[in-house]
Amino acid sequence: MNAHKILFTGGSSFTGSWFIRELAAAGHEVTALFRRRPEDYADAVRRRRVALASEACRPVHGGSFGDERFLALIAEGGWDLLCHHGADVTNYKSPDFDAIAALGSNARNLPAVLAALGAAGCRRVLLSGSVFEGGEGAGSQGLPDFSPYGLSKALTAQAFRSYCARAGLGLGKFVIPNPFGPYEEPRFTGYLMRNWLAGAPAACSSPAYVRDNIPVSLLAKAYARFAAESPAQGFARINPSGYAESQGAFTLRLAQEMRPRLGRPCPVELKKQVDFSEPRVRINTDPPDADALGWDESAAWDDMAGYYQRLPAP
Repeated sequence: MNAHKILFTGGSSFTGSWFIRELAAAGHEVTALFRRRPEDYADAVRRRRVALASEACRPVHGGSFGDERFLALIAEGGWDLLCHHGADVTNYKSPDFDAIAALGSNARNLPAVLAALGAAGCRRVLLSGSVFEGGEGAGSQGLPDFSPYGLSKALTAQAFRSYCARAGLGLGKFVIPNPFGPYEEPRFTGYLMRNWLAGAPAACSSPAYVRDNIPVSLLAKAYARFAAESPAQGFARINPSGYAESQGAFTLRLAQEMRPRLGRPCPVELKKQVDFSEPRVRINTDPPDADALGWDESAAWDDMAGYYQRLPAP
């Protein structure tokens, strides 16, 4: 696998921090653009993510995709690949999320960015997508956009595909399902782990939904492999899949893996689901070859248990 010089956006995110570290571990030279310095981020988990990512890359602070700082970075030249992982996620769960404004942020000055890349000799772009975009993955109800945020990601992907083709640059799209693991946002798996460590039961209120939960360490290895192989012309996509199963089955899986590692009973209550406002099924379709990627499933569960055990009590 050839080493690449990579320009990366979105490194403060949960997955972005992991992607940077895995790209560096694979031998790539990564320069990552961050809006702020590690100490300037509001929450402790994000500060730690940025600090860890910064140890594995050349961090550049105080800019964002498409602005003057970003265009100046591109002009340095020598880039083999632009990894655009950053996206507008402010209040992304809200039904009032502004998809059009998010598209403007995600693709700011896109024609100028692609022209600068081409002038600097870079022919390849890797864009992060989401299984919650309309038309992505596999599932039910005609694969609609899950939300305005999902729509913003779909619009961003369409813009990149069109403009990359016009500019003669290759575009790879890496479609992300539901990642979980160390340094994640405080969402469902974090809730489960905190309850179990406190000796309390945890409930799953939507056990009938079928989703695709993937360990972030496996996702990061799949990302690094795809980055190395993304096309210099045309378009390629990968939809890495993890545990594609009902949320109830995943909750039970997590409890089973954590009981011996935490030394706790990890009780689970699967509630009767009454809200079906989201599509019942949405999953990715490309299970990674864990052995070929050098991923150890048991070690990933160990790392997750250790991470939550080390967290200070809320």
